[in-house]
Amino acid sequence: MSVLQVSNLVKRFGGLLATDDVSLTVEEGEIHALIGPNGAGKSTLINQLCGELAPNSGSIHLAGRNITNLSVPDRVARGLGRTFQVTNLLNDATCRQNIAMAVQAREGLNFRIWDRVARRQRLWDQADALLAETPLAERCDIPVQDLSQGERKQLELLVALARRPRILLLDEPMAGLGAVESQEMIARLALIGRDTPMLLVEHDMEAVFALATRVSVLVYGRIIASGSVDEIRENPEVREAYLGAEDALC
Repeated sequence: MSVLQVSNLVKRFGGLLATDDVSLTVEEGEIHALIGPNGAGKSTLINQLCGELAPNSGSIHLAGRNITNLSVPDRVARGLGRTFQVTNLLNDATCRQNIAMAVQAREGLNFRIWDRVARRQRLWDQADALLAETPLAERCDIPVQDLSQGERKQLELLVALARRPRILLLDEPMAGLGAVESQEMIARLALIGRDTPMLLVEHDMEAVFALATRVSVLVYGRIIASGSVDEIRENPEVREAYLGAEDALC
């Protein structure tokens, strides 16, 4: 059974067809990359999967359950995790606190009782376990506002993982990263992908080809090709969609 199944998804904005009968799946153990030129409809598709936009037609199933009409919080509760192109963290809180609050939310506790969390050792223990094998372990008490962009991206991943998602939707995790930080992020995603399937939206083709089990190409709201990395590299329609920029697909 597919972890995520998107069937015939359509989204219109007036006369603009932003997603045009889109169907795709993400399987267990898979990192499925979604690529496409600017304006292809990738963000619109992700926002529909997350519940921020309602489709005009089509359906979305998570682990066999229809989530098409569920709210954002309900989708998160059912195991849909997400990271953002621009990090979405609590800047005044530390790394450890951000993760502990995600654990707290997963367990159904209200944020208004955060003042009691200091006495909930198990929340801290879970946060520390997620931090333990990352470079952030040594910076766990640093406020988010003092972290580098790469560190913020790493932390956002840990916050998403703290909710124990069934699948991760990653919206351009390489955005804003330097060469070294990009390599660190690729290594981190490869490790996470062993246990958690992902739908990866990314412009960095080096990252896509290093990580993806399968690649789908979205152009003008429609999936024009889906296959292995090698199949996508050699697909003439994909090369044409990238305006002959063969270097991007090498």
